[in-house]
Amino acid sequence: MADETNLEGAAAPVEATGGEPQREGRGGRGDRGRGRGGNDRGGDRGGRGGRRDDRRGRGNEDEGGEELIEKLVHINRVSKTVKGGKRFGFAALVVVGDGKGRVGFGHGKAREVPEAITKATASAKKKMVRIPLKEGRTLHHDGKGRFGAGKVNLRTAPAGTGIIAGGPMRAVFESLGVADVVTKSVGTSNPYNMIRATFDALTDQTSPKSVAQRRGKKVADLLGRGGATAVEAEAEAAAIVE
Repeated sequence: MADETNLEGAAAPVEATGGEPQREGRGGRGDRGRGRGGNDRGGDRGGRGGRRDDRRGRGNEDEGGEELIEKLVHINRVSKTVKGGKRFGFAALVVVGDGKGRVGFGHGKAREVPEAITKATASAKKKMVRIPLKEGRTLHHDGKGRFGAGKVNLRTAPAGTGIIAGGPMRAVFESLGVADVVTKSVGTSNPYNMIRATFDALTDQTSPKSVAQRRGKKVADLLGRGGATAVEAEAEAAAIVE
């Protein structure tokens, strides 16, 4: 009888306190709760990551899967005075183009150089513009651009001339796909103003095709006014891509 009482007494506390079964239950609930939380968070993160990849994929498809030319023009270290001292950062100026008539520039700031370049590149891709090119190698006509104290002169050039430009302007024409051009920068050498002045001149470029469409005429009619015969005008009009 003593043995049975001890066994029952020993068994009773286990059932009352729920020793191991309760710990297993709590552990199971905790594991299930953690498992749910882990799965939910993991699922959300996985879902968000998938959506971001899809957006990038659509962007690449819109660009036709072409590789863009990225040119780092200038990096400037900037500082901000705060209560504890100075907080340093970096500003990047990047030019992006496809080498086939599309080009853009962007500016980005960050605490680190790689992040600033990434921001500037993303901004440049959003602001890309299409510039008509003659024979896919040079400009259709001369042009002038100005922004602030920056002034630039652009001149079309025959085949074999090359890119006669320096600094920021060369990066623009290399990204644009221009092979023959003569340029001159007058005024400030600030890369930001030079880039904006160059884009001001490029956006004024027009092709014979666009002028003919605007005036309701044929390209051969416009080209034949320079003293060329009708046959030569038609041949030159057929050779114009844009």
